[in-house]
Amino acid sequence: MKSDIEIAQETKMKRIGEIAASIGLSEDDYEPYGHYKAKLSEELYVKTADRPDGKLILVTAVNPTPAGEGKTTISVGLSQAMNKIGKKTMLALREPSLGPVFGIKGGAAGGGYAQVVPMEDINLHFTGDMHALTSANNLLCALLDNHIQQGNVLKIDTRRIMIDRCLDMNDRALRNVVVGLGGKPDGVPREDHFRITVAAEVMAILCLASDLSDLKKRLGNILAAYDTDGNPVYARDLKADGAMTALLRDALKPNLVQTLENTPCIIHGGPFANIAHGCNSVRATKLALKLGDYTVTEAGFGSDLGAEKFFDIKCRFAGLRPSCTVLVATIRALKYNGGVPKTELTKENLAALKAGLPNLKTHIENMKKYGVPVVVAINRFYADTEAEIAAVKEFAESMNVPCEIAEVFAKGGDGGISLAETVVKTIDENESNFKPLYDEKLSIKEKIEAIAKEIYRADGVIITPKAAKAIDEITKLGYGETPVCIAKTQYSLSDDPSKLCAPTGFEITVRDVKLSAGAGFVVALTGDIMVMPGLPKAPAANIIDCDNAGKISGLF
Repeated sequence: MKSDIEIAQETKMKRIGEIAASIGLSEDDYEPYGHYKAKLSEELYVKTADRPDGKLILVTAVNPTPAGEGKTTISVGLSQAMNKIGKKTMLALREPSLGPVFGIKGGAAGGGYAQVVPMEDINLHFTGDMHALTSANNLLCALLDNHIQQGNVLKIDTRRIMIDRCLDMNDRALRNVVVGLGGKPDGVPREDHFRITVAAEVMAILCLASDLSDLKKRLGNILAAYDTDGNPVYARDLKADGAMTALLRDALKPNLVQTLENTPCIIHGGPFANIAHGCNSVRATKLALKLGDYTVTEAGFGSDLGAEKFFDIKCRFAGLRPSCTVLVATIRALKYNGGVPKTELTKENLAALKAGLPNLKTHIENMKKYGVPVVVAINRFYADTEAEIAAVKEFAESMNVPCEIAEVFAKGGDGGISLAETVVKTIDENESNFKPLYDEKLSIKEKIEAIAKEIYRADGVIITPKAAKAIDEITKLGYGETPVCIAKTQYSLSDDPSKLCAPTGFEITVRDVKLSAGAGFVVALTGDIMVMPGLPKAPAANIIDCDNAGKISGLF
């Protein structure tokens, strides 16, 4: 079978002007980045403001195997299938991070015959948004260290600096570093840290900002440090917000590309869901809703992470009302949750599959709590047997949830027709009564407990003394009534990646809480989750190459 990159490279793409014209855009509505990519103009928001919104469809999943379960592939394939059945559909996705591209999961442009293209560009530098975010974040860090070096008028306490430098690469050696070594001209020595760009607050800010003015305000609200008297020092105090906004001016504009079947796709922003809020930008989603009758979007990892944050953070801030949730399940993920080792997932094992079904049950129940109709999509892999598929369909039906097989990886839009028809039928026949899980006016601890008990099914929450102190400080600063973004392993409903399926009798341990004042939420760090991932023993980078003609190989 052909690889993802071979399929993508053999596809005849349309020029980006044709894609733009297919959704009613003129040449003034976009800025081409080569032949097949474009930035969408600021004026387009004004032009489409009075149009009615289309229906919003969220694609999420059960707890995954380390290789992922194909949410992006299903999202792409579903959008293609929706257009095939005559529904004007847009696709809104996140931008891939270079970390997974060169790490273990590979690219994030879909797979097989359900991809967004140009695949190589999207997975690598794309339109430069990630680099702009990295530069803006690190400019703030540089200005802070320079302020300390040049006399420290703000009396910044070097032991209480709240921002990290960032890099869009898995580099565990940078998790904990010392800067300012050398001599007096080289800065003030202090402990510092790096996080991956997709987990930096500037990424969350870009994804939640409504326009340039809002972006600048949010950037200025970043809590950079505390002074020696315990008072907060914000990015605006360092006069960093203006220059950061200048660096992000173009990055704030969403990117237009296409799928293999020429479905228009807006890709913008890329926060991880295990250590960040896991959703593409509000601007991209809102624009897609104006340009199509339906918009398909996705949120990272399992529904306990991406979907929870999509509903409780993104939809709350943006006033979005989803019409349907598509819950992706794979036979291999359910067998993995049923105790089968990664090396044996291709063998039929009905006993293990049934042992893993409680994981699917929990995700279905959790999604229903938001008042949005649910459809289960079985992302079919080549090794799945008819008996295994029948068992999942029977289980979904026992929970009164529609379930369809999706073969979009192998067949493109044609492999998602039944799923598309079921999604449309579900939207037509069921009213969405969306509501967030919790009242944001609850205390930070109460909000963490609500998520832990209702979504993770934990017995309770353990707040460490360090986390309790941070919660108290954040509340005193006036940010107690903000949503909570929980950083947690993606492999388990608990904070322990070894506890698979639907664990019971556990508590969630919150070891620290960080304020993202610019983004408008607080981040609760649980378990041993890292904000700077590391590379695996055999990283994907080892097989990626480029020949003398500039043709890239090895991306998947």
